[in-house]
Amino acid sequence: AAGRGVMSLRPLLLAGACALLPLAPARAADVEPAAATQIAAARPVVERFFPVGTYRRLMGETMTKMMDGMMGSMMKMPLRQLMSLSGKDADELVTLDDASIGEISAIVDPHFRERTKLGMDAMMGSMVDMMDEFEPNVRDALTRAYARKFDKTQLGEIGSFFATPTGGKFAHEYMTIFADPEIMKEMMGLMPQMLKKMPEMVSSAEKATAKMPKARRYADLSKAEREKLASLLGNSVKDLERNSKTEKTDEGTAL
Repeated sequence: AAGRGVMSLRPLLLAGACALLPLAPARAADVEPAAATQIAAARPVVERFFPVGTYRRLMGETMTKMMDGMMGSMMKMPLRQLMSLSGKDADELVTLDDASIGEISAIVDPHFRERTKLGMDAMMGSMVDMMDEFEPNVRDALTRAYARKFDKTQLGEIGSFFATPTGGKFAHEYMTIFADPEIMKEMMGLMPQMLKKMPEMVSSAEKATAKMPKARRYADLSKAEREKLASLLGNSVKDLERNSKTEKTDEGTAL
């Protein structure tokens, strides 16, 4: 169990990095498109504070340092605290001492931290490449959003401000300020509190959904529903039956 807990840090760290990125998409919504003249006025404004390569700057050296800091904090975390997130009962957790994840990994996997850093750096590199391709879409979306939020006069005033030395510096720092060490320090301080609060948050979610019907199992589906499900997933009914038996066999062993 300890090994599984330690190895679960990698996706947790990656999720933390993604959560800290600005412009994380929310839910799609139907909006009235802005006029072409508004779009034209908004584009130079957006290009000043969100130029080409913004995500690469955000996810470069500063983000790497932030990830290293997250790793350091995680390694100091008591195993008892991490295991509490897996739904362990209090009487099970009481048998664990205050050993940290770092102390345990030093015995079980002395190269865990080094391996995790190499893996995270590689994943972040791939993510940067992906965001480079996605960035123009974000820039276009920002342009449309600003074109709806501000009229031509306001966009002109913003553009004039950005043309000044102070405005230019503000525009340059506008996005990357979220990765400033001062902000990252406060975000890092939030992590232990989040982890401490997580069991209570999970319990609240469970209570809120307690009266909801349980998800249906494969055995609960009709023949027509099984066939439709298989078609939607691109599998055969036999594949679904085989997978459902495997899941039933493994039930209770997964964290």
